[in-house]
Formats: sequence, C-alpha cells, structure tokens
Amino acid sequence: MTATVDMYLLLRAFVDELVRGGACAAVTSPGSRSTPLVLSLVRDGRLPCVSSIDERSAGFLALGMAKASGHPAVLACTSGTAAANYLPAVIEAHESGVPLIVLTADRPPELRATGAGQTIDQLKLYGSAARWFQEVGVHDATPERLRWIRALAGRAIAVSVGAGGPAGPVHLNWPLREPLVLDGPLPEQEPGGGGRADGRAWVSVATAPTDPSGAVAPVAGLARAAARGLIVAGRDEAVPAGGWRSPSPLAAAVTALSEATGWPVLADPLSGARTGPGAIAHYEALLRHEPFAREHRPAVVLRVGDLPTSKPLRAWLAGLEAVQVAADERLRWQDPDQVADLVLPYPAAQTLAALAAAVTAGRDEPVDGTWRAAWRDADARAASAIAQTLGEELTEPRIAAELTASLPPEATLVVAASMPIRDVEWFAPVRDSPARVLANRGANGIDGTIATAYGVSAMSAGPTVLLVGDVTLAHDIGSLLTARRTGIPLTIVLLDNGGGGIFDFLPVSGEQDAYEAHVLTPTGLDPEKVADLYGLAYQPVPDLAALKLALEASLEFHGTALLHLRTDRARNVELHRQVWDAVAAVL
Repeated sequence: MTATVDMYLLLRAFVDELVRGGACAAVTSPGSRSTPLVLSLVRDGRLPCVSSIDERSAGFLALGMAKASGHPAVLACTSGTAAANYLPAVIEAHESGVPLIVLTADRPPELRATGAGQTIDQLKLYGSAARWFQEVGVHDATPERLRWIRALAGRAIAVSVGAGGPAGPVHLNWPLREPLVLDGPLPEQEPGGGGRADGRAWVSVATAPTDPSGAVAPVAGLARAAARGLIVAGRDEAVPAGGWRSPSPLAAAVTALSEATGWPVLADPLSGARTGPGAIAHYEALLRHEPFAREHRPAVVLRVGDLPTSKPLRAWLAGLEAVQVAADERLRWQDPDQVADLVLPYPAAQTLAALAAAVTAGRDEPVDGTWRAAWRDADARAASAIAQTLGEELTEPRIAAELTASLPPEATLVVAASMPIRDVEWFAPVRDSPARVLANRGANGIDGTIATAYGVSAMSAGPTVLLVGDVTLAHDIGSLLTARRTGIPLTIVLLDNGGGGIFDFLPVSGEQDAYEAHVLTPTGLDPEKVADLYGLAYQPVPDLAALKLALEASLEFHGTALLHLRTDRARNVELHRQVWDAVAAVL
C-alpha cells in the first residue's frame, strides 16, 4: 500500500470511532491540506456533514450543534490562519463547557519554518482553552497503529464530554503529506480486523458514580432548619438522555426542592427552571429596591449552574451573611466572589432531587410557606407594574417578554449577549413549560451568534428563533451564508436601534467626544438589502400585533426569516428606568 492509502485507512478508522463514540455532526471548511480529513468525514456517510466557508463561522456553527445536542461536534479545516479563526469558538466552548473536537490539517515537519506557504505554528495553537492537544501522525496503517488511532478517537470523545474534568474542546493537529487524494484502492478490510464487532467504541470511559444521596445530608439538615432559604438557578445546558424536553429534569428537581423546603426559586431563563409555583421571574427588579433586598436576606442559598446574568443579584449574593452551597458537577468554580461554603460535585438535577427527598423524609411538621409567599406576592406585584409600564408599545423589553411568553415548549430561543440576554432575564415570565433558552455566556462575546443559532437549529427537533441586535448581526453577517449553503431553517428577530444599545446604560455614554464614533458605532446597514443579498425572507415589523403574526408564520417557514424591528435607544433607557421606578412604587 502507498503512504496515502495508509493515511486514508487510519483516517477511516478514526472517523468510525468518532461515530461509535457519539459525535453528533461535522462542520468542514474548504481547503487543500485538509482534503483527507474532509473526504474521510464525508465518505463515512453516518455523520451529518455541512460546509461553512468562513472558519470563524464554522467554529460557532459546530458549537451550536454541540450545545443543542449535548454530543461532541467535529471541526475540520486546512492549515495556517484558517485554524486560527477557530479560536473564538474554542474559547467559548472552553468557558461554557461545550464538547468540540477540532481537527486542524498542518504541513508535515519538513515544511515548517522553511517558508512553505500557508504554514504557521499550530502546536498548542489554542493554549489552555483546549482540554487536550495531540499532534497526530498518519504513517503506516499497521494493526498496532490502527488500534492506537481508534483509542485516540475514544480519548478525544471522552475528554471533550468531560471525563475527568469539565467538558470542552479537544485539539488534534494532523500533519498531512501529499498526495492528498487517494492514489490507489482503499482496502475494504482493515488490517487487524477493524473496530469492535458489536459496534462498541474501541475504548470508552465509564461514568463516575453520580449518586449524591450520601453527600446531601448536611445540606438537608440546613434546609430543614432554615425557613429563609433561596434556590438560585443559572445557565445549565446539560442535555438529558433522550434529548431536550420542557420542563427539563433540572426544572422538575428545582420545583420539587422548592416544594419540600418552602424556598423561592430565582431562575435565569438559561437554566430552564423558571417554572413551577416557587419561581420568581422579576428578581432583578425586586433586588434593585433596596428595602426589599435588605428585608429578604436568606440564611441559606443553594446555587446550581452558572451565576445568573443579573448584576444586582450577583452583588446581593456576594454581600449576604448566609451559608451558600453550590452544585457544581464539573468543579468549574462558578464563584467569583468566593462566598461558597460547600461544593457538591454531582449533577445538578440529581443533587436537587436527592436533597428534596432527604428534606421531606426528615421533616415532621408541614412546610411553612410564609417566606416563599412573600416573594411570590412581591413578584406578582412587580409583574403587574411591569406589564402596565410596558403596555403594547414595540420596545426591546416588550419584545423579550413576548418571545419568552409565546414560543412553544418545543422551540429554542437563542439570545445574543449584551442587551438581549439581559432583557430576557429581566422580563421572561414564569411558564409551566418554557421554551429552551440558549446563549453564548461562557466568554459573553457576540462572536458567531448567528452561526451558533444555525448550529442549534440543525440539532433541534422544534423551531429555533434568534433574538439579536444590529451590531451583533453585523459582527457575524457572513454566517448568513449558512442559509444558502445548508438550508437550515431559522427565524431571526432583529432589534435595530442604530448601535450597541447596552452602552447607553453605561457611564461611557456621557463621553460625547468619542461615544458615537468609537463606542456606539452604528452600522448603517440596511437589513432589507442584507436579506436580499443572502436570500432571506425579509419582513418589517411595525408593531406588537404584527410581531405576533410574523413570528407565528415564521415558525412554519423552512428557510431563514428576518423579522426587522426598529427600536429607539433613548426610549429604551428611559423605559427601563420607568420599569424599575414602577416596581419600587408597588413594593
């Protein structure tokens, strides 16, 4: 056999193991040096493969696929700066615990540092953002080497999904020699016999014990003794076995614990747990009112997932003299203020379910619901004040409230960072079966937001809606090519306020000599022309009634719909202030 045939045999075995190990899809980008990687992925036939021209977009497309499915997505690109363009997505995957397997083609060692074109130093290119790095040689396809490469794929899968630590990206660098296309027949039979005969992966990692029952006893004692406790649920993107459903297992466990303890639940929509009789939707508004925040300090706080986006909530938690317990399965240490007393390294849903059972089993008297009722009453008054203040005007808070209230449970709402995610947290209501809400809140950047939404849509059974601002749209505008190249459906709700609206809330907005040109930076893009350029279905939305109709129709559309909503930045700032004042008045 030739060296190229050997290379393709090894790559065929590697891809076979990726499939056996549970990879969900692959995203490739055009290039020459990556030809063996791309052809091996595509020709396997079992792994969905899509192509994205821009590697930065490709990285986030794969990130969205992995985020929605809970399984590793594979990336493959050519050598040089193509690989460098994956970095923002790799960083986001590292920070948010999303499993990616990044395959970068490279020049062989004899062509490095010699002036060969499209050659950069790709060794450990992503630094500490990669959970594991390996340079992969593809030489003789002996039975020993084939076993090795199958085991290598198994290790890549295991590390990416969190064996021994947080889930995240794995980087495998492949120095590939020409010729890059097959120069001889590829044997049907693999030397050494191929993979496991029963379809199992060559090697897999057993799941560590996850029963938290023995560890929750001290916390159960605290819960029974503390009438004034809180459950705080932040971003948790774990996908349960069998796929996403609403309400999620975490939401059910949060509700059960709230019922067992009489504690209210402050749930970020990204947790999926803003549901049930204990859920408090408007904690941001409540905690902005200093008398309420002072009078409703708890003795115990149980936290799951990331800390919510809300800055007032974070500051309030940091200033409490309370016992704070965090359920943190992967020990990601989501505790920037270092106030956690105890960390429970078990899955959040199982931890809360075990804690609810332990509290109920050890309680002799009925649960006192006074504390939770006080929070619920305040939340109801806040909700009424907010609804009256927002009215039916087409504003950014009202749009966020409408989307989170009306999207069906099988839908997924992808929310851009910056102002949209804050409005969703502040104004999303409590629902029996909320739609899934996802956002790139690991590094909190606006990179690749559109590509992420397409990736989520590709792996979701129901419709996907993206809530995005005009600056974020411009930042990832090239990802709209995905609409034409893949046909993945998506509804884009575009908030067009002439610049980065969140900056109007910050002190820098007063620096008028530089604010407009260097901070706010309105894009000047015409969304209708953008839609025409990329082949999107464009619809201007003048009012709330039109939004409801357009949204309903778009969920049945099989392409990409761009719903264009114009909002006023100055009015937006004033409206938020009016909301906080109205809530303070009713409290």
